[in-house]
Amino acid sequence: MTFIEVYGKDTELAAQAKERFATLSAAFEKRYGIAATDPSLRYFTSAGRTEIGGNHTDHNWGKVLAASIELDCIGVVAPAADTITITDLVYNEDFEINVNDTTRHPEEKGSIALLRGIVQAFKDRGHTVGGFKAAFSSTVIAAAGVSSSASFEMMLCQILNCLYNDGKLSVSERAICGQFAENNYWDKASGLLDQMACATGGMVTMDFGNPATPVVEPIPFDFGAQGYSMMIVNTGKGHADLSAEYSSIPIEMKKIAAQFGKETCRGLTFEDLTARLPQLRETCGDRAVMRAFHFLEENDRVDAEAAALRNNDFGAFLKLITESGNSSWKWLQNICVPGIAEEQPIAVCLALTEHFIKTKGLTAACRVHGGGFAGVIQAFIPNEAVAEYTAMMEKALGWEAASGKRSPVFRMGIRSTGSEEITF
Repeated sequence: MTFIEVYGKDTELAAQAKERFATLSAAFEKRYGIAATDPSLRYFTSAGRTEIGGNHTDHNWGKVLAASIELDCIGVVAPAADTITITDLVYNEDFEINVNDTTRHPEEKGSIALLRGIVQAFKDRGHTVGGFKAAFSSTVIAAAGVSSSASFEMMLCQILNCLYNDGKLSVSERAICGQFAENNYWDKASGLLDQMACATGGMVTMDFGNPATPVVEPIPFDFGAQGYSMMIVNTGKGHADLSAEYSSIPIEMKKIAAQFGKETCRGLTFEDLTARLPQLRETCGDRAVMRAFHFLEENDRVDAEAAALRNNDFGAFLKLITESGNSSWKWLQNICVPGIAEEQPIAVCLALTEHFIKTKGLTAACRVHGGGFAGVIQAFIPNEAVAEYTAMMEKALGWEAASGKRSPVFRMGIRSTGSEEITF
């Protein structure tokens, strides 16, 4: 895929990307002594993702509405023998593994653990592995719900796919390898949503009824054509240390499913649960019941959201987004971290956004985004109110332009490509 196909031509995004790749190539040359003009160099990009509908549904084989976004991880790569070496400009990391040593190292955390897990997944599934030298850089917000980790994972998978497997691995196959690494080398009980959305490109529905081969359908819809912007607000609190809270959600949903002799909640109905409600509450607890209730309604809501977009009924879509956010608040309960009442960044930002929408008399919507507990929220705001909303949230979150830091408020663009090797 060409650079222009990913970033466009003569756009601000393209200009920024060219500068980023130039900086990264210089860093690669400095780190490895391989000139930026060397013909062995390869170039990669992997998108971040936004979840639009289907909050915590994928791990129970549910449905999701998601999209790849313009924030991405990029890489400059050269093949090597049996060693993978990665230097990362944003995270100030430099690490390496031997591809012949991919059993789990319990002391390892983060990027190196995910790398080792992905290589192991490739080997387990009969794919070829090999070494490479790489420099990475990313604009995907870290530990905030737009999948910086999945973007990194899909970058690694695409590099191994293109360097050693002739580009034959499907998006689903690469996503499964990333999920394996998260589940087994990071102890995070994630589904396939993040990896699939980062790797696919565009806005799509995903049905994980058969998790080995999710059904993916494109949704060709332009929020800008409706006069709206999809906004992401970084609440300022990361979620890297909240794996236990995230894992509790699929675990509790699956406890409910087990009472019906099922592996996941997919296929259960509200009536199934209410018919055995006293026993389920006694055996699994009230929160598990409420989370299963959320799964069932959120799963149906994804179908309704997709239908609203296909029918160009944006008002109905916004209503469903609000319903999704309320369900996450009241039923799924992934807005606040249990036991830490003094820290509620998601709740604060949702309250500010709801107040803004109400007092300005807007037809708009907001919801928690991604895993929840910390990270980011999502809002759909009319274009004419975006500047005022952005200024309000920046001030409320204590951001100042003079700080030199990125604004916590992002006007998010959807891009048509996911994880790709690119040529210039």
